[in-house]
Amino acid sequence: MDFSWTEEQRLWRKTIRDFAQKKIKPKVREIDTNKKIPEEIVKEMGTLGLLAPTASNEYGGADLDWIMACIAAEELGRADISLAVPVLYLVEAAWGFILSRYGTKEVKEKYLPKITSGDAFCGIAVTEPTGGSDIVGAAKTKAVKKENNWILNGEKVFISGVSESFKWGGVHLTLARTDFSAGHKGFSFFALPLKDNPNIEISLFEDMGRMGISTGGFTMKEVELPSYYLIGERNRGFYYAMEGFSAARTLIGATCVGAAEAALELGMDYIKTRKAFGRPIGSFEGIQFQLAEHYTNIESTKLLNYRAAWVMDKMYKEGNFSHHDVALSAAMSKLRAPVIAFDVMNEVANWLGAIGYTKEYPIEMGIRGIRSYSIGAEGTMNIMKIIIARELLGKEFLSYK
Repeated sequence: MDFSWTEEQRLWRKTIRDFAQKKIKPKVREIDTNKKIPEEIVKEMGTLGLLAPTASNEYGGADLDWIMACIAAEELGRADISLAVPVLYLVEAAWGFILSRYGTKEVKEKYLPKITSGDAFCGIAVTEPTGGSDIVGAAKTKAVKKENNWILNGEKVFISGVSESFKWGGVHLTLARTDFSAGHKGFSFFALPLKDNPNIEISLFEDMGRMGISTGGFTMKEVELPSYYLIGERNRGFYYAMEGFSAARTLIGATCVGAAEAALELGMDYIKTRKAFGRPIGSFEGIQFQLAEHYTNIESTKLLNYRAAWVMDKMYKEGNFSHHDVALSAAMSKLRAPVIAFDVMNEVANWLGAIGYTKEYPIEMGIRGIRSYSIGAEGTMNIMKIIIARELLGKEFLSYK
């Protein structure tokens, strides 16, 4: 076992950290207040290869492996504790990969170069008003083949990047039923453009956190797509979605680790200088023991997260693991990372005291942002537990069967 970084990985981390600390961190409060990631940051991310970096270099990506992708996610989380920039990054890294891997040549040529340069957006649209976790039972969006086109009708909600996609262009990988009698084997995936489509109507929500990237929904009424907008094979969409979710969950773990590290470092700086009863509060055991627990939790979560990335790299590069192994590792990372990061931020707010409840410190942005990952983004905590138990016990033990 080797826990060291390669020279390439160290240089990559330094490059991303330098960029993120100099260009993103000073803008985080502005991003949170203005509810927008500045265009110059998006463009510089594209120049550095941070937009859909896991896509093939044939279409503008960097062919980044998953350990390198997690390094970038961690450093972006460290710089933007509000998690808006990390969400932009991880959504495009996960779903740009799926588009690059399974999309048709026509769609990839049309959209991926724009996505990787920051001129278009790539997102995921699975959740519907009737539910998100129970995709198979709740999804009503349908796609019907009509000659050489597909006709889509339905509604998606709680979707990241709706406003960006509607303004910039790009595609949301959208799950729709193509065979209502086949359960999870009756879904297909489509690259759906939102911009300039009169048959699509969008709506926006105001989230409590990660304000720099939009959340919303859209309705599809007789939306017509050429047949080549189908992603991969017909009726294989559920499997592509699960593959993308495993990637996104692993990247979420890394962004949570980075944000937790930044929060704990902020807290450590504070407890070294803030005095009570004639000495720094960091000299009290009550604070030191909390620090020791949180630091250890972050480090253990980081190991869990990078192992998930390692499993993914081994599967895609060497075929040494299966999608079941990846799903298990990714779910464990997603189960731990958001909760650990929230606990760290909450504790640091306690150390800061009254000033931690103000906007003088960024900790409140972190608390608001990190909460989205445990509430539902890429799956709730209970769904992660179901996945883990399923992979350990087998599908015959699923509680909802």
